[in-house]
Amino acid sequence: MTTRFRLAAFAAALLALAPVTAAAESAFSDAQKKEIGEIVRTYLLENPEILLEVSRELENRQQQAESRKREDALKVNAKALFASEHDFVAGNPDGDVTMVEFFDYNCGWCKKGLPEVMSLLEKDKNLRLVLKEFPIFGGDSDYAAMAAVASKKQGKYWEFHQAMLSHEGKITREAVDEIARAQGLDIEKLKADMNSKEVAQVLADNHKLAEDLAISGTPAFVIDNNLIPGYLPMDGLMAAIGEVRSSGGCKLC
Repeated sequence: MTTRFRLAAFAAALLALAPVTAAAESAFSDAQKKEIGEIVRTYLLENPEILLEVSRELENRQQQAESRKREDALKVNAKALFASEHDFVAGNPDGDVTMVEFFDYNCGWCKKGLPEVMSLLEKDKNLRLVLKEFPIFGGDSDYAAMAAVASKKQGKYWEFHQAMLSHEGKITREAVDEIARAQGLDIEKLKADMNSKEVAQVLADNHKLAEDLAISGTPAFVIDNNLIPGYLPMDGLMAAIGEVRSSGGCKLC
């Protein structure tokens, strides 16, 4: 960490930890302000380790503020997150704990996590899983997500979802069409439904929800009031679900 960066961090920390009111500032003359500044500078030069302590405290307070902001966002968006009529629900629809997954069909970690999620559903018969398409890797991902949402009209979503997420390599438009045919979907109807306002709205709502929750990558899991960004093995997911149950059940889900 450079001296300039440390000083900048210290200055930012001073503003965050001890804001000066206009009235307090006016109580000092220009000469006094200059003298105080020199005292602070000398102290920092003689004790540079204080900058690390202040920076850590600032970072800790920023993280706490972000955590509170995210908790508030989860509460405000609970209905859209856990109970949207447009989402596919796997597992036990009446389960006592709901887990939401944001994913992209071209996300390598989402593909890696599919067997973990499937095993989790097999082991935990009281888990409710909500799937939210969140395409972030460009046009092919958008196409795959549109196709997945549209496939619900033909009652083929769950099988189609698993087949696309299990596909080795990149999911292209051609791969989506090929998988759709293999799953017995009517391609002409699928493509017509993909271009509907309803499908566009579902994806727009998912992106807005992710933005509100500060989700920028996939996969991302929400288990009641706990948001878990990134891949998590089955044991980790089970632990998070168990924590909800042991703490008295769902607060939001």
